Amino acid sequence: MLPSPVGPLARGTPVRDALDGAVTAIAAAGCETPRLDAELLLAHALGVERERLFIDAELSVAGPAVRTFQDYVRRRSVLREPVAYILGKRHFRQLELAVDPRALIPRPETELLVEVALALPEGLRVLDIGTGSGAVALALKDERPDLEVTGSDLSTEALALAGANGKRLGLDVHWLTADLLEGVPDEFEAILSNPPYVPDGDRTMLAPEILRHEPSRALFAGEDGLAAIRPLLDQAAGRASVHLLALEIGAGQAAVVSDLMRAVSFSSVRTECDLAGIERVVVGRRT
Repeated sequence: MLPSPVGPLARGTPVRDALDGAVTAIAAAGCETPRLDAELLLAHALGVERERLFIDAELSVAGPAVRTFQDYVRRRSVLREPVAYILGKRHFRQLELAVDPRALIPRPETELLVEVALALPEGLRVLDIGTGSGAVALALKDERPDLEVTGSDLSTEALALAGANGKRLGLDVHWLTADLLEGVPDEFEAILSNPPYVPDGDRTMLAPEILRHEPSRALFAGEDGLAAIRPLLDQAAGRASVHLLALEIGAGQAAVVSDLMRAVSFSSVRTECDLAGIERVVVGRRT
C-alpha cells in the first residue's frame, strides 16, 4: 500500500485538523475542489452527513475511520481516483445512484436529456442509448412514471450496474444489450443518448480522473468525436416511429450534429445549453 499523503492521524484527531491535512494533500495533487473533496471523503469515512462535520463539536476521527480516511485521501490525491468512485455513489436529479468504473460518472449537463423528455406526451416508449449507470433512464422513469422506458448499452457490465440501480430504487425500467440501434425493435417514439463524443486528439486535455478511471469506450469517438453519432443517426433515419431524438454532444459539435439530424428527416432541430452556456444537447423532432 502507498503511504498516506496526510501522515499518521492520532486517535481522536479533531475534524478540523484531519480536514486541513487532507485538503493540503489533495490540492497539491492538482485536484480542482480539494476542500469539498476532503469534506465528502471524511463524512463518508465517519458515516455521517457532511453538515455534521461543522456542527458537532465532539466529532473526531478515531478508530477504524482513521485508516479509512487515510486510504480515501491516498486514492484521491495519489491515484487521482474520482470522489464518486471512492464513495460509490453519485446524485443525479432526485436519485442517488451507485457508480463504479463500469460506467461514466453522471454529470449535471446530462440532466438536460431528462428535461427534454419530461415534455413528452403520456405513455410514449422511450429508449436511452448508452445508458451506463442508468442515470437518464431511471431519472426519467422516476419523474414520468407513465412513460415506458428502456435503457440500452453495448457493455453488459454497465447494464448490470444500471439494473442493480433500478432494482434498488424500485423503478420499472427495461434493459437491453445493443450496439446503438442495431437489433433494437422498431417500437420507440423517443430516443435519448449520451454517446461517446470526445475526439481522440483531445485525450491530453482530459483530467487524470477521467483518463485513468472512467471507461474509455464511453468517452472517445474517433477523429472528430462523431464516430458513434453518425451511425446512430443513419440507423434512426429508417425508423419512422421515432418522433424525437435528443443527443448530448461536445463543445463545438452543435452545428454539425444539427445538420446531420436534418439530413435524416428531423425537420425541427434545436439546441439546449448547459449551465456554462455550451450547446450541450441537440434535439430533433419529426412532425
